[in-house]
Amino acid sequence: MKINLQAAESGHLQQPGTRKMLRAALALFVLWWALLLVFYLWPDIDLAVAGVFFEPGPCTGAHAQSTVCGSFPWSQDPLAVAVRKVFFYVPAAAGALLLGILVNGLARRSAAYGAARLRQLGLALVALLLGPYVLVNLLLKSFSGRPRPYQTDLFGGDLPFVPAGSFMGQCDNNCSFISGEAAGAGWVACLLLFLPAKLRPVLAPPILVVALVTPAMRLAFGGHYLSDVVLGWLSSLVVFAAVFAVFEISRKRKIER
Repeated sequence: MKINLQAAESGHLQQPGTRKMLRAALALFVLWWALLLVFYLWPDIDLAVAGVFFEPGPCTGAHAQSTVCGSFPWSQDPLAVAVRKVFFYVPAAAGALLLGILVNGLARRSAAYGAARLRQLGLALVALLLGPYVLVNLLLKSFSGRPRPYQTDLFGGDLPFVPAGSFMGQCDNNCSFISGEAAGAGWVACLLLFLPAKLRPVLAPPILVVALVTPAMRLAFGGHYLSDVVLGWLSSLVVFAAVFAVFEISRKRKIER
């Protein structure tokens, strides 16, 4: 996906650029729903991947009557827990950094920033707000009702499993569908589009590490199913492309008036 906001500052917006962004947004949107359908129709995919990280154990105490007992060992590893905590705050820290650059650029009105670059930063922040925070954490995770793997009776919990896309689960709040941390990681991956060529060798590797390791750790911890992290990660790309496409379409219409 290539998003180009370097439209001529004279006010002329090239139609092909707008079309490319709109096609990218639509393609990602269709892909998201196609993957959701796959995970919904074949829920064993989620169960098989979660089972790789689950370690069965003896049932004791309050769990003596449980059908399956055990844990996800990675969630108890001190180093893994520490890494997860650091990565958890990366999207928020990156957003704060972009906001600082945006505010500084607007305050100074320096040509070094460029109007196009400032628009990019502003739209990226809108995508962060609408995607990981509003769509995922505020809406889907609050109302989807899907229990996390460690909450289900197949992996040591006491709630029944429901497939991705089902809102019939018994989770009350902060549920598994979809992963907020994976959505944040997907947004971080989108920042690769903004990296200056001279900084890519330095910044691209750590960005990719955060973008890929974060959802992988949610799987290993038993915090989310594969569908949760894949659809969470991809949701940020959908929102990111849609925000840029809608903005450019709006600009074109204003110019044509």
